[in-house]
Amino acid sequence: MCFVFSDNWIKMQIHFQIEYITRWGENLYLCLNMSDGSQLNLEMANNGAGTWFTDYEIDDDDIAAGDITYCYVVQIDGNITRREEGSLHAIPYTRAKRLVLSDRWKDYGGQSIEQRTVALPYVHLNNRPRWKGAGTAIPVFSLRSERDFGIGQFTDLKLLVDWAAATGQSIIQTLPVNDTTMTGTWRDSYPYSANSSFALNPIYLDLELVGELDDAKFLRQAHREQKELNALPAIDYERVFRLKSQYIDRLYARYGEQCFRTKEYKSFFAANRSWLEPYALYCYLRDKYGTADFSQWKESEYTPALLDRYCAPGNDRYLEIRKHYFIQFHLDKQLTDVKKYANKKGILLKGDIPIGVNRHSCDVWIHPELFHTDCQAGAPPDAFAKDGQKWGMPTYNWENMARDGYAWFVERFRKMADYFDAYRIDHLLGFFRIWEVPLEYNSGLMGRFNPALTYTPQELWDKGFPFNPAMHAKAPQGTPETNVLFLEDTHRPGTYHPRIEAFDTDMFKALTDSEKDAFRSIHDDFYYSRNNDFWSNVAMSKLPALIEATDMLVCGEDLGMIPACVPEVMDRLRIIALEVQRMPKNMGVSVSDPSTYPYMSVCTTSTHDMSVLRTWIEDEMEPNAVITARQATVAACTSVISAHLASPSMLAIFPLQDWLSMSSQLRAKDPRAERINVPADSNNYWRYRMHLTIEKLLKARKFNEEIRQMLYLSGR
Repeated sequence: MCFVFSDNWIKMQIHFQIEYITRWGENLYLCLNMSDGSQLNLEMANNGAGTWFTDYEIDDDDIAAGDITYCYVVQIDGNITRREEGSLHAIPYTRAKRLVLSDRWKDYGGQSIEQRTVALPYVHLNNRPRWKGAGTAIPVFSLRSERDFGIGQFTDLKLLVDWAAATGQSIIQTLPVNDTTMTGTWRDSYPYSANSSFALNPIYLDLELVGELDDAKFLRQAHREQKELNALPAIDYERVFRLKSQYIDRLYARYGEQCFRTKEYKSFFAANRSWLEPYALYCYLRDKYGTADFSQWKESEYTPALLDRYCAPGNDRYLEIRKHYFIQFHLDKQLTDVKKYANKKGILLKGDIPIGVNRHSCDVWIHPELFHTDCQAGAPPDAFAKDGQKWGMPTYNWENMARDGYAWFVERFRKMADYFDAYRIDHLLGFFRIWEVPLEYNSGLMGRFNPALTYTPQELWDKGFPFNPAMHAKAPQGTPETNVLFLEDTHRPGTYHPRIEAFDTDMFKALTDSEKDAFRSIHDDFYYSRNNDFWSNVAMSKLPALIEATDMLVCGEDLGMIPACVPEVMDRLRIIALEVQRMPKNMGVSVSDPSTYPYMSVCTTSTHDMSVLRTWIEDEMEPNAVITARQATVAACTSVISAHLASPSMLAIFPLQDWLSMSSQLRAKDPRAERINVPADSNNYWRYRMHLTIEKLLKARKFNEEIRQMLYLSGR
């Protein structure tokens, strides 16, 4: 996992660091096995809190050849008393000038286990033994600049990079940026329901960078509407979509053929052809039939022969299909340029990989064998959605994906690496097990985990419950569908899951006391114990291949109903955890204390699925011993942010809304208008925009200097 900041050098400066608690008299040494067969033993310093570190410069050519390996040893009075177990560490090859390698001591009692080195960005202004950084989270659509067409666009990220650099931040986090165009309506505002896991969203295209138009009448009308849309407090998605689509059509007519003749375009097309051609054909057929539901198309079943039929030069259809090549080329060009710009300023870009895709997406059309289309993914009930969640997306057929080494997922991750230095795995738990709700049900409570070690009827009897499928796995006529105690497994008929939190159903209340006790025992065993080892093996069968596909820094969204195996696997694979103060991972507390967070974590005050910090403090926060404020004053919000910055977490990333809560001049008047999503609302309109422009934020020198000072004092 490496980050590029410059292009030309001879040597790479590497900062080695490892977390290890020594006994009295012990010292850690780094053993480097050089390419010429020699070995170097470098004594390491420590910070007094368990972090050991040393620096060394190595020829770039030696690293490229892959000849240098290393390990850590413990010495007492010059004698080696302990060595790491297992294979040696390898230095990841990157064209970066400086690199931080954050390792974990390998000591597994002889067990065969994966060992990953987390390579962190080396920021020249933060040359500290244990690197820590801070950053901002905001969706691209929420950005506001003076040049926008009523919605954020990729080039706005350059302005945000300027602000991040001016305040001493090191990372910018976005929501997914893939194409979500399905209906042309506000429903396409949902960024986690992409029509392609590879294509970028045309609505983020900076039109004026593509080229100038000579249609004076259209330009007058477009610029007038642009000004109106950009002055709105929130996104009018449908008007923005119509205006940008009309503009893109004219740009394509004017510059399309000229673009296709360029060497730059030909290189892009060759590198992306495998997904680009089917995607462009999908878009053409979607527009031709007026629906993304490919089951209603004549070409409902995709075959490679369709490409030969539709994507051959010389016909009118190909002219329209090729437009989508043109759009994706310019989107790729703009976002790639943003990444280069950010990295030059020492800023990392962190993307977001959704757990699923739209069931009417190009991905499902092309690869139906990789999905279970008779079910939808979701989430079990929690404090934010008592009825559970249904996301509409099909679940993955992991068995089929495994047959080619998860090639579709690997390519998806590699494509993302073109634009981002780090990524957040949305709903990491989905790689252990997904909450799967058959399409026949209306309630998210009727979901079940897939995969899972389900129960046979005999097992349930053996555990003291007199199970009868007709009585306990089917709601009596005239009662809600949720009035059941067990659900039959869709993929393993004849086996059963206990229905989650079925304790308030009439069926449960009608049980005898002994039957209630037996059901509670089965329920709790299933959700908290029975599947732990199984789910660990499930995750380890797929995650290593996906993570090692790129050198991006990996962060996991590990919130919700967390099995005990999840943190174990995350540590094993060096996946950085997420810590949200209002969703503590310790039982019995309502608000967590940032000072207790682990180093391998991203800490934050809120996510896009939550209310902003100010609303939480005043309207939702339960009484607790960590935050005593009951009003979201500037001082109160600053105190909360400061506590996160002082935490041990590697990264502290805050929504822009929460950063602005620290300024009486810059904070929004109504914090409720700053919420991005309500996860319990499947019809949420994702339309939040900054209430001020980034240009204005850049001019807020006093506020920006205050943030810079906070980061400096906190070691970030």
